[in-house]
Amino acid sequence: MNEVYKNGKKLKYGYTTGSCASAAAKAACITLLTGKCPDIIKLTTPKGIVLELVPQNVMIKDDVASCSITKDSGDDPDVTNGIRIFAYVKKIEQKAIKVEAGDGIGKITRAGLANPVGSFAINPAPLKQIKDNIKEVLNTHNYDGGICVKICVENGEEIAKQTYNQYLGIVGGISILGTSGIVEPMSEQALIDTIHLELDSLYAEGNKISFLCPGNYGASFANDLLNIDISKSVKCSNFIGDAIDYSVFCGFEKILLIGHAGKLLKIAAGVMNTHSAIADCRQEIFTAHSALCGASINTLKKLMNSVTIDECIEILEEDESILKNVLESINKSIQKNLERRVRSKIQIEYIMFTNKFGILSKSENALSICKELKK
Repeated sequence: MNEVYKNGKKLKYGYTTGSCASAAAKAACITLLTGKCPDIIKLTTPKGIVLELVPQNVMIKDDVASCSITKDSGDDPDVTNGIRIFAYVKKIEQKAIKVEAGDGIGKITRAGLANPVGSFAINPAPLKQIKDNIKEVLNTHNYDGGICVKICVENGEEIAKQTYNQYLGIVGGISILGTSGIVEPMSEQALIDTIHLELDSLYAEGNKISFLCPGNYGASFANDLLNIDISKSVKCSNFIGDAIDYSVFCGFEKILLIGHAGKLLKIAAGVMNTHSAIADCRQEIFTAHSALCGASINTLKKLMNSVTIDECIEILEEDESILKNVLESINKSIQKNLERRVRSKIQIEYIMFTNKFGILSKSENALSICKELKK
């Protein structure tokens, strides 16, 4: 594995819910067939990395063997860190390996996810991982009968309330995930993958408009002031460019982006990942466009020393003609960069606002798309 550092500190890798479920199933199956559980379970992840995990809560009762594995997310922030994932294993007459979901695992209610509507949220990669590890145990112990594995997650329904599952259409618990079996520290990929899943689901339901909001501010503004149905929105966080790219890839006919100026203003400078650690050029954007519109040196200095966008607006309000021209100049830059990002393949519109001043700028046809998304 590549070493990852933050602030000079080497970060720790973790393992996925899929690896936990696989290790728990492997340990429980060994216990069922031998009457004894090993102290350490060696698990080869789909990425080829071997994990050594400690089985806990080992038990045999009524011909069912069970054990748990505690999830370790490493240095990746994850609400599932520390949860216990249980596997219950029993013999069955049918010569097959069956994997079932129990308490704490969510059920899929919307199309477009990895599994069909009505099934449980054990994704294909971890499902294969579980079956492969059970098959390995059966071969090692020369057992040619059938096995049924039930995976459960302790407090999974409560933990799921802190995840994106409810927005994805997964209810009643968490998902068993992980294509590689490994959690990379401080990875942004998990969030991007979630955005892609939400867009897949919206498109599969027949929606033709990709409605993107960077965060809660945008969703609340759309709901409260524009009367838009935000159940069809996707929170794209700072990954505006990626969400636009994926919307084009999915085949949406239109994109509507509604967000606070703290995020969307950066698009005027071509910044499509709006995290402040990547770029924080808000004052510079206002100053540059104000200079192009003929603002005085004194005004430009005030803008560069300002702290918030609202403060920039207040400075420019001293000359309303300049404020209007600056906002129009910024508007043109935002539209140009958005159209460049979609390569003119589909219609893209935006609305940028602040809580204090309301809509600062918008593209020409943004409000007409809003009408299509009315409650």
